[in-house]
Amino acid sequence: MKSVGSKFPQFKLKGVVSSDIKTAFQEITYQSYPGKWLVIFSWPKDFTFVCPTEIVEFGRLNNDFKDRDAQILGFSTDSEFVHLAWRQNKSDLNNLSFPMLADIKRSLSEALGIVDQEEGVAQRATFIVDPEGVIRFTMVTDLNVGRNPSEVLRVLDALQTDELCPCNWHKGEETIKV
Repeated sequence: MKSVGSKFPQFKLKGVVSSDIKTAFQEITYQSYPGKWLVIFSWPKDFTFVCPTEIVEFGRLNNDFKDRDAQILGFSTDSEFVHLAWRQNKSDLNNLSFPMLADIKRSLSEALGIVDQEEGVAQRATFIVDPEGVIRFTMVTDLNVGRNPSEVLRVLDALQTDELCPCNWHKGEETIKV
């Protein structure tokens, strides 16, 4: 698996950016958000039970990530058409404020080393990537366990201080001075 200090892989995927078939699809690449931090997370499958809880929470926090000059991108190995159908059929996802990327060929999942060998889907992984394209944080949880988007936001805050941050540190608190 790609880890901290590695360059995030280049990618070009179809993204679903709205629930309207006329405006839903957009190509998203590794160059689509120059100068921004990226928070990229994957989920195993659309139309499941744990995945929408995470996606909705990332959506709820999207403005907090934007305030930190970060772009959220979510993806699974489902197609863009499955993503669109899910958005249209699950009210909590109708107005999702970040792209859902379709990694149907598993190119990004394989480049990241997060394909679950038993299930053949993307694992539940999260990456924070700095504006230079370097991975600064990774986390993978079991397929059955959802992640905490608030913790991802906390880690982004800590990374952006470029200082030493103690356990459970939150934005605005003292950092460690050596």
